[in-house]
Amino acid sequence: MDMATISQPGAPAAPQRGFPIGDTILDLDSVSLRFGGVKALTNISFNVLEHEIRAIIGPNGAGKSSMLNVINGVYRPQEGTITFRGQKLSDMTPNRAARLGISRTFQNIALFKGMTVLDNIMAGCSQRENANFLEVAFQMPRARREEAANREKVEEIIEFLQIEHIRKTPVKRLPYGLQKRVDLGRALAMEPSLLLLDEPMAGMNIEEKQDMCRFILDVNDHYGTTVVLIEHDMGVVMDLSDRVVVLDYGKKIGDGTPDEVRASPEVIKAYLGVSD
Repeated sequence: MDMATISQPGAPAAPQRGFPIGDTILDLDSVSLRFGGVKALTNISFNVLEHEIRAIIGPNGAGKSSMLNVINGVYRPQEGTITFRGQKLSDMTPNRAARLGISRTFQNIALFKGMTVLDNIMAGCSQRENANFLEVAFQMPRARREEAANREKVEEIIEFLQIEHIRKTPVKRLPYGLQKRVDLGRALAMEPSLLLLDEPMAGMNIEEKQDMCRFILDVNDHYGTTVVLIEHDMGVVMDLSDRVVVLDYGKKIGDGTPDEVRASPEVIKAYLGVSD
C-alpha cells in the first residue's frame, strides 16, 4: 500500500447520517493473541462507537484479519477483554456472535456457489430462526411465520442492493463484484447491529468499488448499522471512515480520525518504510 494514495479519494463523501454516532458498542482492552511463539496481536486496545464506520488498516501481516476473528469468536485471545454492549465476552464463538448481532463477511467469498442469490441470502436468516427441526419439517405455524418473515426481509435486501435481476441466478454464474454484493446481502440478512467487513472491495475494479462504497454508506445510514472494515484502498478508507485504527506487526501504532492518522509520522513510516 502507498500512503500517497490517501489524498486521492476512491469514494463519494458520506451523506448526512440518518443515525447519529452514539456511545461505545464494542470495547477491546489489552487484547493479545498468540499462535505458539508467534504474536499475532499484542496489547491492542480500541473501541467502536454505535453507528460509526470504523476502519482497521495496516500493511500485510499486520494482524487485521486476526482482529476481526477475535471479535466474532473465530479466535480466542490469551489476554485482554472484549466487551459488546456492556457485556464481557469471555467465551465467544461465531454462533454466539451471530446471536448477539455481530455478522461478518470474509476476504475470500464463502457463498454456496450452486445456489441462487435468493437462497444464499436466505441462508443468512438461519441464526434468527426459533422453529425447531420438526416444526420446519411439518411446516407448523411458527415455522411458516418465520419463513414468510425471512422471505420478506430477504426481498427487501435484494431491492436495497439492486440485485433483483439476478435473484434466481446461481452465484457461480455471477461476476466477482456481484458475488461480493451477495455476500454483503447474506451478512445483512442476520440483521446485525455490528457488521464486520474483511476487505469488501478486494479484487474489484473502480466502478465496482464505487458501488460497494455507496452500499456500505447506505447500510450505515439506512439501517444504522455499525461497521468495522478492513480495506487496503486508502482513498476509500479515508472517505468512508469516521475513525481509523492502524496496526503494524500486531501492534497498534495509530488511532484517530482519518486526518489524524494521515498526518501521523509513525503511520507514514510503517507504510513507506521511511528510515530514521
